Amino acid sequence: MGSISADPIPSIATTAAFLLVLAAFTMVMYFLWWNPLRIQRMMAGQGIQGPPYQLVFGNTRQASQMNVASLHKPLKLSDDILHKVQPHIYTWTKAYGKNYISWRGSEPTLNISDTEMAKQVMNNKDDYFVKGKPISFGKMILGYGLVTADGENWVKQRKLANHAFHGESLKEMVPAMVDSVYLMLERWKGIKGKDVEVFEEFRFLTSEVISRTAFGSSYEEGRHIFQMISQLTTVTSRNFHTWRIPGLSLLLRTADEAEGYRLEKGIREAILEVVRKREALKKSGKMNSYGTDFLGRLMEANHEDDGSKKITINTLVDECKTFYFAGQETTNTMLGWTMFHLASHPYWQEEARKEVVDVFGDLDPNFEGVAKLRTMMMILNESLRLYSPITGLNRKVILRPIE
Repeated sequence: MGSISADPIPSIATTAAFLLVLAAFTMVMYFLWWNPLRIQRMMAGQGIQGPPYQLVFGNTRQASQMNVASLHKPLKLSDDILHKVQPHIYTWTKAYGKNYISWRGSEPTLNISDTEMAKQVMNNKDDYFVKGKPISFGKMILGYGLVTADGENWVKQRKLANHAFHGESLKEMVPAMVDSVYLMLERWKGIKGKDVEVFEEFRFLTSEVISRTAFGSSYEEGRHIFQMISQLTTVTSRNFHTWRIPGLSLLLRTADEAEGYRLEKGIREAILEVVRKREALKKSGKMNSYGTDFLGRLMEANHEDDGSKKITINTLVDECKTFYFAGQETTNTMLGWTMFHLASHPYWQEEARKEVVDVFGDLDPNFEGVAKLRTMMMILNESLRLYSPITGLNRKVILRPIE
């Protein structure tokens, strides 16, 4: 009588597959559910509250819904704008205090608006706080330039920026800035009685100034770069509170992601074209060096033999993107906000005008005279204070809760 032995191979394979699936499921649940709830409980035990964590998306959907609702509400002419421009921060600060924890997906964020604690984070003497790495659209715009760099890379890039924008360099930039303002005023001739979109006008002005002073080119040459950065900024703002599973965009891209990658590629190629033109001028003997402006400093560092001073071509491109974007967008918005306040306060508008006439008369502004404009500096500082109602820190807190 014969016997039939069961083949153990299929059962072993089935068991192994089951264990792999179970391990993957356990890992996913750990990162998306158990660990966030654990951190939330520990932070609550230390007095740090926040909106409850929601599976997978965290609080991104709530923040997005608040911002969409805010856009449909009229804005009164007031300095009280936080509830309008950052409704989620306004709501959660009111509900949970100046310091609270929120969630971008399964990643916790400690939001700080307490002044003294913010100072500790910014001083960062013990290196407890590191800059968060840019992701998604933020990486497309800034890459790993000065704003997002940390550690030795930040020190190296900061030195380059300091050399390009020290006092004597800024002094040499004033004539170019004055010429750019004259171009703007020329466009304003004959507009008496008409509305002027000052935000767009200042966009043109700041773009012109940055191109001339930092990259040695006119606005015409940098126009294409600024247009693409402006488009990428618009796409980024639409997706600021959108969270997707990391790596998913490599397999399945949304229309905005596809547009973002296209613009990022175009910006990179346009910057490299400016670099190639500068290199060609030096190679032909028309320039003795790569220049003393910001781009020239970056190119010198890119060709350095000393590894401690050398930067890669990717870093060069990211630094250019950072200054094109951060310099233009922040300054442009700041100027627009200041004009709003001067229009709302005619007295200070007249005081500022008198001071400028007293200092310069019929002469063009100069570096020495700018330092004497105390009223103007007061106005700009006040606008900056009102424009920044809450401290935005690009720092990622290393959470070490007390067990």
